[in-house]
Order: sequence, then structure tokens, then C-alpha cells
Amino acid sequence: MKSVPCSPNERTKGMVWFPRMLDKIRLHARGELPDDYIPWLGKGFDGRCIRYLRVDYPALVERVLEGGSDEEILDWCFEQGRELSDEDIVIWSDFLRKRGLCDSPEVLADLANSKRQSGLGDRTDLDTYFRYDDADEGRGICVCNESLPPTREGAGKSAVVAGRVG
Repeated sequence: MKSVPCSPNERTKGMVWFPRMLDKIRLHARGELPDDYIPWLGKGFDGRCIRYLRVDYPALVERVLEGGSDEEILDWCFEQGRELSDEDIVIWSDFLRKRGLCDSPEVLADLANSKRQSGLGDRTDLDTYFRYDDADEGRGICVCNESLPPTREGAGKSAVVAGRVG
């Protein structure tokens, strides 16, 4: 039976996408990954992740198939590539979670095309790849931003002035 990977919002040591990438490797090895995911193994956001960690995808696949927890495999990535600071992980996670939101025309067109191909083209709430992936795979979408601290009354409010947020 084919299974979709875990949500891109899942985290290992605070790092989004990493558990999903490992989940796809494991599902593929068991023959359970849907066919439309296979061309993207090690590419797309997987590719960004391995480049950010500075590890080779074939070596990562080999390590994942040896077994171990996601945390153990991420520690292996830190040893083989580079160790990420807490700030590196925040930068990575915040960038990826927001990919597609107010992005370049090419990225916005790609996200819109993905939504259309999945029959979700009319969903304006799917404004990031993470929200799209969750909806496309039958999960609820995350509509909160857990990394932002609570704001004081009136603080942090923005006004749109002449097409700019400020």
C-alpha cells in the first residue's frame, strides 16, 4: 500500500522538512512511496536540505537505510557535513515554511501550477508549499506561526501604504 510522507511541518531538533525527507527515503525503500514523489527524491526541497547540511544524498540514503532515529541521522549529517547552530535552524525552518508566500513570480507560478494540477487551484489559503503539501495529502493546514512571540496590544500591526507594508 502506498503512503504519503509526513507533513513538511514535522521537525527534528527544530528543523522542518528533514523528517519528511527521511520518511520519503524509508517509504521508497519499502516500495510504499507514491510514484509521483519518486522523481523528486533528492531534488526540490530535499536538494535544498542536503545542500544546506552539506551532505550527499546517496550517502544520506545509505545512512537512513542502516536504521536509527531521525535525531541520530541528523547528528550524522552534522558530523558529515556541517553542524547547524540554533540560528541556522531557525533561518532554514522559517525560510522553508514561508516558501511561496509573497515570493518571486517564478515560485508563485510554480505553486499555482501545482495547485491546479491537484485540483486545488481555487484554494487561496494554500499560499505556501507547506500548506499546499498538507492539503494535497489530506491533512489540515497550519494557519498559525508558532515561532512568533505574542504581541502587545497594537504592537506589530502593519499598514499597507502605496503597495508597501510598513
